[in-house]
This record gives sequence, C-alpha cells and structure tokens, in this order.
Amino acid sequence: MAFAVTMPKLGLTMSAGTVAQWRKKEGDTVAKGEILFVVATDKLTFEVEVQEGGTLLQVLVPEGKEVAVGALLAYLGEKGELVGSVADSTPETVTEVLRDELPNGAAKGVAPGATRVSASPLAKKVARETGVTLVGIKGTGPDGMVVRRDVELAHQSASRVKTSPVAKRIAEDLGVDVASLARKDRIMKADVLEAAPLPREEPRLPGVTKRIPVSPMRRVIADRMSESSRSIPVVTYNMETDCTGITALRNALRDPFSKNGIRLSFTHILMKICAQVLAEMPMANASIDGNEFVLHDDVNIGIAVAVEGGLLVPNLKGVQTKTLSEIARDTEVLVEKARSGKLQMTDMQAGTFTITNLGMFGINDFTPIINPPEACIMAMNAIVDRPVVREGQIVVRPMTVIGITADHRIIDGVDAARFLSRVRELMENPYLLLA
Repeated sequence: MAFAVTMPKLGLTMSAGTVAQWRKKEGDTVAKGEILFVVATDKLTFEVEVQEGGTLLQVLVPEGKEVAVGALLAYLGEKGELVGSVADSTPETVTEVLRDELPNGAAKGVAPGATRVSASPLAKKVARETGVTLVGIKGTGPDGMVVRRDVELAHQSASRVKTSPVAKRIAEDLGVDVASLARKDRIMKADVLEAAPLPREEPRLPGVTKRIPVSPMRRVIADRMSESSRSIPVVTYNMETDCTGITALRNALRDPFSKNGIRLSFTHILMKICAQVLAEMPMANASIDGNEFVLHDDVNIGIAVAVEGGLLVPNLKGVQTKTLSEIARDTEVLVEKARSGKLQMTDMQAGTFTITNLGMFGINDFTPIINPPEACIMAMNAIVDRPVVREGQIVVRPMTVIGITADHRIIDGVDAARFLSRVRELMENPYLLLA
C-alpha cells in the first residue's frame, strides 16, 4: 500500500522547509536509507533519507517550493500501484492560498478572508496541471472536500473558453476573467494584456541590468533573521577592552600549537572565556520555551561562517569541557566542514550561544542579530592600537570593543552588563582561567 512522504521537522524552531532538490523522479525505485530529496531550512541544506523503500509513485511538491512541516510531499509504494484512491480519501486542508491560485489575493465570488479550501492531494495535483483555481469550486467529497472529479468538471466548464497556457497564467496574475473577453478561436497573451487594468510592461528600474534568483539558503536566512528581529526584544551592550592580555597569551601559545598543527586565534580564546562565564551565569546560556526558561547543561557555541550564498552558524558542542587546544582544533574542523559543504544536521542543532567576529575586516562596532532560540550573541571587533591612560600615563595598547546582544525576556540589563564585565576581566587577565 502506498504511504505518504511528508516534510520532516528537523529542529525545534523549524516550521517550514524548501524542497531544494528531488534526487529521484516519479517511477524510480528508492531503497530504504537512500536519499530521496534535499531540504533547505535553518540556514542548512541537508539530505533526507527514506525510512521505507519502494517506488516513487507521485511527487506533489516541486523543487523550490516551501511548505510547512508535516505537509505531504510525495507517495511511495509498489510499482504500478495507483494512489488516486489513497489521495482522494486523505483530505488536506490548504491553509494559505498561493499567488498562482488567487490573483491579487482575491477571487471573483469569494468573500474577503475566505482563504481555506479543503482539497485532496490528487485534486490539487489535477488543479495545478489544468490551471484550475481551487477557490470557488464546490466540493462533493466528505464534508465538502474538493476531489479530483470536482476539478475535472471545473476544467471542462472553463475549457469552453480556449486559452493559451501563457495567457491563462497572465490572466490569473492580473486578475482578468478570461470568460469575460470577446470570444475568439483562442485567447492569447495579447488579448489578456489588452483587457488588463494594470500596466502592460513592468517598469524598468534605473541601473538594473541583472536579476539574481534568491537561493533557498538566502530565503531561509532572511526569514529567520526577520522573525528574530520581530519577535525578540533585544538590547545591545558594548564595552571597550584592552587586548594586551589575550594578545600575550596568543603569542605565547602560537608556536607550540602550530607544532601540533593547530592555528590559535582570538576567537578560540574568546570561546574558552565565554564558556567559563556562561557556566558562571547560566541564564545567558538559556532559552525560552512558552512560559518556561530552559537552562542548558552544555555550552554549545555557534561560530558564524561566511560561505557562498549566505551565512552558516555551526556550533561546537560541550565547549565547557574542552581545553583551549581542543577548542581551536575542533572549531577549525567545523569551519572547514561548513566551507566545503560537509556539515551534518547535528552540527547546526542545539546551539546555546553564538560568537561572531568581524574584526579581520576592520569593523569597529556592529550589532549582531540573535540566533533563536538562544538568549545572547557575542560580537568581537577589530583590535586597534590606541592611546589610553594607565596609572596616569598615556600608553599605546591594543584595544577592541566587545558587545553582547541579549534577549531582554531572559537577560536583564544588569545581568548583561555583569556578563560583559566578566568577559572583559578574563580577556584582560586570561591567566585567571587557570585559577
């Protein structure tokens, strides 16, 4: 018997995913454990294996389409098996009306806000193939559900007006009722444009010579960052810090680490320091879930890594238990996996804190966006030699600005200030890590 393939939930914050690629086509045999499709979500593109083998009978969601977690994607089953009866007996509620189904967000004869249609997956498939709009069709299935026969009848009725596929799509986009056009042997694109109340040509933007499609990764990043900005009340705190201490520590350890094939950076030292402070102040290592605070036992620090097409934030697990050399070695392995496209799903999950360092680009101050559901994100800027006053004397010291953006629902201003002050103390006196 055919069984459904749905969009998996691959993280606590995942609500939707984009089918980036189908590795199999309809009619192909898929073995248990074999990759069936690729999903882009949460800044990560990952491969999804099938739990049961079979023949890919039907693909319901095309590549590049974003659907909610749990949405029906395809059917697997025995070769030659018909899925019509299965599909038509399994209702699916369409909770949003897509632009290609409702031009301009409305349809003739449909009341404003009437955006829920109950339709079987097979009915939806036939509607897509025939260009029939589901909204407005009276369903004859259980509880008024639209089934395949309803769509076929609607198509037969609409087919009395011969319309080219291009003209039909343009008519839907522009809100033109093709039935109202003067009858011809066949309604073409020009006929629809002539009847459209909108401009016939899209206005050209000055200086625009090229359009680049937004990648699935970039769409996920945009959605996630927008949601973070909308839903999390944040405050950013900055503090000037003398880097003489960590510079001396790095210089002292650079050669011994290098002999073991390990490159030590300021970010590695900052990860060690933050792990210590997070252990001392566990609310900064927490997240919020409904009406509860979740205090995490492990310190899993995410590192922002720029890759082609976007930004990835893999996280190093259990930093509080690692030595500085282990942090440096394991972080570089993680960064290399990100840049070579070899990250695993687990590398992106369960982060509790994030560090982002733009100092190598000469950035002196910036405000990072929290990576939900984390409570904080730490920013490090360029280290610059500047004159400062020490014991009444003007001296030149390597200075930087460190900052923390905190979720104000979890971290109060006083606690954020204490956190930052403690980080500064350990940066200026890193040997206190041994105390």
